[in-house]
Amino acid sequence: METGIPQVMGKEFAMRSLLRLLSCVFLILIVTTTAFAQQAEIAKFPSKPITFIIPFPPGGSSDLGCRLICREAEKYLGQPVIVLNKPGAGGAIGVAAVAASKPDGYTVGMCHGQALFILPFLENLPYNAVKDFRYLLQFVALSFGVVVKADSLFKSFAELIAYARANPKKVTYGTNSPNSISRIIVEQIAAKEKVELTHIPFKGSPEYQAALLGGHIMFTAGEFIYPTIEAGQARILLFLGEKGLPEFPQVPTLKDLGFDIPTPLFNNVAGPKGIPDEIARKLEDAFTKAMKEPAFIKGMKELHFSIFYRNSKEMTDYIMFNYEIFPKILKQMGLVK
Repeated sequence: METGIPQVMGKEFAMRSLLRLLSCVFLILIVTTTAFAQQAEIAKFPSKPITFIIPFPPGGSSDLGCRLICREAEKYLGQPVIVLNKPGAGGAIGVAAVAASKPDGYTVGMCHGQALFILPFLENLPYNAVKDFRYLLQFVALSFGVVVKADSLFKSFAELIAYARANPKKVTYGTNSPNSISRIIVEQIAAKEKVELTHIPFKGSPEYQAALLGGHIMFTAGEFIYPTIEAGQARILLFLGEKGLPEFPQVPTLKDLGFDIPTPLFNNVAGPKGIPDEIARKLEDAFTKAMKEPAFIKGMKELHFSIFYRNSKEMTDYIMFNYEIFPKILKQMGLVK
């Protein structure tokens, strides 16, 4: 009887060992099969339409610019790029939707400066600009500007600043939200020039444009309506972005006037973190080639946009730079502790 116990135990041990071995083999087969399936999916990407999220309502200039590049990118992707507008919360709703999407390359979108560098430090948002996105490229530098009414007594930005210095808080200006990038830039200028301005936030550029033409504010900062400039109803004093526009060679940029102020005003293409490298490269390549298409170039000119290219690495580095510097700016302004 005693000799039978070790034999039984030996058989049980052998059976358990065999089961463990079979389990390991089964797991290896599952992992290998899954890996092959993933590689096959990556190799045939894209095999279905791609969704492009725009964090603004339809019809605005940024919306139209994104639609232009999406249309041209379809030629190189071989699949439709379906535009989906998700406006709200200063653009944070659409940007959050990009971050939360499945990292398979089938959902990308435009993630703009206010939603990346300002709003996350003022409220609790479900994304981090550095950790939750894969930036593919930048394709536009927005040429936002300081605009006055045509009959304004200010013929240059220097005259505006001189008047503001002599008349504290008398100069009123409008932007499209209480904490827009444009407002942050203007307040940085005011701090450097040691002047006090009065900011009046509006719900969007149409509202502040109407207020300017109606004589209710002295200047606007941000997107402007070109027909009003061309019709002689308004005048640009200064470009706030990284580049000016060739149509207005006489208008200086911040850099021209000696202001070293970050101006993250851009349109880009980004996706959620975790997109496989090969898929990310395909997307970046398609949208980069789209930038060179005559229809895209023509459309950008009609929108009065400056085509400005940053590749994936350059865009990522630019995001990290601004993400580090803007909390300091917001703290200096007293917007965050």
